[in-house]
Formats: sequence, C-alpha cells, structure tokens
Amino acid sequence: KEIPSMPGQYQLSLKQLEKTVGEAVDAGLRSLMLFGIPKHKDAIASEAYAPNGIVQRAIRMLKAKWPDLQVVTDVCLCEYTSHGHCGILKEGDTCGEVVNDPTLELLAKTALSHVEAGADMVAPSDMMDGRILAIRETLDKAGYVNTPIMSYAVKYASAFYGPFRDAAESAPHHGDRKTYQMDPANGKEAMREVAEDIAEGADLIIAKPAMAYMDIIKDISTNFNIPIVAYNVSGEYAMVKAAAANGWIDEKKIVMENMIGMKRAGAKMIITYHALDVARWIREEE
Repeated sequence: KEIPSMPGQYQLSLKQLEKTVGEAVDAGLRSLMLFGIPKHKDAIASEAYAPNGIVQRAIRMLKAKWPDLQVVTDVCLCEYTSHGHCGILKEGDTCGEVVNDPTLELLAKTALSHVEAGADMVAPSDMMDGRILAIRETLDKAGYVNTPIMSYAVKYASAFYGPFRDAAESAPHHGDRKTYQMDPANGKEAMREVAEDIAEGADLIIAKPAMAYMDIIKDISTNFNIPIVAYNVSGEYAMVKAAAANGWIDEKKIVMENMIGMKRAGAKMIITYHALDVARWIREEE
C-alpha cells in the first residue's frame, strides 16, 4: 500500500518485505529498521509484544533468509495503541496524558520479544524517562547482555514527522506528544538526555530530525564519545521528493548533499528513506 505523502514508500506485507529487502541487499545495504502495523490496536498495545506479532514474524523471516543482515527494530507503542500515543494513558484520560512508569514495563516486554525473535539491536523511540535502563535490565536478565540499544535520546516534537504518521497510522487521536518529546528551541536539553541515556546503558544515540538539527548532531559528537545516528525523517524525505517531482531540484545531488551534511556534522550512521537510492547511486559511481 503506497504511502501518499511519501512517494516511493509503501506499507509492506511480509511477502513484499522479502522482495524489497532482497533488492536492498543486492544493492549493498547491510542493515534495516523495522516498524510494524498490527491488524488490531488496543489501549495497552498488546500486539507490540505479542510473540507472533507482525514485527516478530518479520524478524524471524528476515534472519532465516539473510542471517548476516543487521535487523534493528523500532521499540514504541504508538503504532499499536488505539489512541495513537507512545505510552499508556492515565485512566480516564481524555487529553492524551501518558503515564511514564507503567509504560516502561510494556516497552521492555516489546524489546525482549524482538530480541527473542532474532533482532540484532533495539531502538526505543518512545521518549519515556528511564526506558533505556528498563530495557537494559530486562535484556540482561534474559541473557541478552550483548544486544545493543540504539536510543532515540534526542527526539524533538517536530512538524517533520507528519508523513510518517500516515505511514505508521499512529497520529494521536487527542492531545499531542509535546509532554514527552523535546522542545525544538531547547538545545541544552539534548545534552542532558544523551548523558542520561548513556548512563542507563545506551550504546548508540539517535538525533531526530536531522536536517534542521545538524547543530545538535555536531554538539553531541563533540561532547560524547559514542556513535551518533542521524535520522533523516519522513518530512525531510517528502520535501525532496515533491521538489524533484516538480523538476525544481536535482534529486540525486540534493540527497547526496544532505547525506554528506549529516556525516560532516558527526553522524556515524544515517537512517533514511533514501537508503536504497543512495546505495544504487554509490554502486554506479564505483
């Protein structure tokens, strides 16, 4: 199912996922991140941590076919909750107030279910306080002491996420996410969030969005000796695709310039919807 606001991007069945990943592997890509959309959503996001959930099934399928492929999973509840928030809502709530601590248990259960299915790394994106420690302790207790955590430590309450909420069918039904995502005007908070997540056990740090926050990526890379990951988000992708479709820009040159900018700012890895195109363009240059 094509995502209208993200040309060239699709919600994929397991069969189509296999085909798409095969093309990516052939183009030279060695890693991917999975997001899932369940058939059923409820208030406690039960499909997020179901042993036979859609992401868990996808992990097993991919690892069976490509054992060396690095499969990373997004750990959040927003795609699985009936209200569209990233955590459990306060009982009787009508304004979107998320309760932090009860959410941690479900996030840890979700991460563990992904790793048990074969995921190589988990990436919690919920922005609840203490979730890195909760996940680390849960994984360690289950024997997965070497499974790394890639934390969305720096996730701003951004307008650039709009198309992704179409993709994941995860827009909040009421309220917004400003109570647990970060204020775009506050750069210093990013440093505190990164320090806290490293102390709790994070192995890599994501900054999101990327293009409007390259100063933040640079500050993190300067202040912390940890791999920084730039997340080139859906709105950034959609703007490039729309301008290219109108003939206003050279898509390849713009995309590669953006990728170089993120690397120059200090990103060691980039998560991007342009990945398959970038891989093919690099192959063409070789």
